[in-house]
Amino acid sequence: MLIVPEREIAGLMTRGAAFDAVEQVFAAMARGDAWNFPVVREALGHEEALYGFKGGFDRAGRVLGLKAGGYWPHNLERRGLINHQSAVFLFDPDSGRPTAMVGGNLLTALRTAAASSVSIRHLAREDAKVLGMIGAGHQATFQLRAAVEQRDFEKVIGWNYHPEMLPSIEGVAAEAGLPFEAVELPGMAEADVIITITSAFAPSLMADHVSEGTHIACMGTDTKGKQEVEAALLARAKVFTDEVAQSISIGEAQHAVAAGLISEADITPIGAVINGTHPGRRTAEEITLFDGTGVGLQDLAVAARVVDLAVAQGVAIEVDF
Repeated sequence: MLIVPEREIAGLMTRGAAFDAVEQVFAAMARGDAWNFPVVREALGHEEALYGFKGGFDRAGRVLGLKAGGYWPHNLERRGLINHQSAVFLFDPDSGRPTAMVGGNLLTALRTAAASSVSIRHLAREDAKVLGMIGAGHQATFQLRAAVEQRDFEKVIGWNYHPEMLPSIEGVAAEAGLPFEAVELPGMAEADVIITITSAFAPSLMADHVSEGTHIACMGTDTKGKQEVEAALLARAKVFTDEVAQSISIGEAQHAVAAGLISEADITPIGAVINGTHPGRRTAEEITLFDGTGVGLQDLAVAARVVDLAVAQGVAIEVDF
């Protein structure tokens, strides 16, 4: 079995490689060549932590496995660790033999950012100029770095529940040579693309905060009860997702479906757009929304890619198991 420690990931995985891996597995899902297993996600009743498993099988890519991990909200303040902790385990689909264990923390950040950037590439208007960020935590910096590579943005605007955290994304905007402006939520009407990346259980972005023609990537809702945007916004938009079953159960669409504003049939897998079986955005005025719930196949795709890179560069650790 091969081990790729967390400490090696940053030197191996690039945003481009993550983008390609996620785009390909979304396409495989839409073709029926890859599927996710039911998610297990539980509150531990200890440290206010959420822990669970996401897994799946990509028959086309011959990748089988799972990611184990979750969210420990006090890690940063108490231990100096990031709040999300995880590891990915890969298995030989022919024999079931375990083949690799891979550090999952940075990979989770990269694959989540890759998913939203895939949605921007395939759904945002080509002339998008203003990028809006709702959220300014650790993951927001990854989202912003990936997003600015997809369009010729001229400005970044941002809002956060804790405004004192906004300098973190202002710094990333500066790295990209883009001016940054802190705004109140109604100011998001200026944005052509909006990324929401919070861990909220109540909506911040409302339907009347969004202008026609905007693309929204909702990346923070991955648990029952979480919510970042008003349900009425999904009723205004054409909704896409990584996986429909997760979207309606633990994603942003759970609230709009429960309220009867949209149905499961109104949600399209983004892989269908990638494959060319769905046109995606139809008009410049249409609002598109990507409900990025985070699927196990994303984790497996980037983990498999990083194992190949680790072997090629001689940094994978081989152990008897």
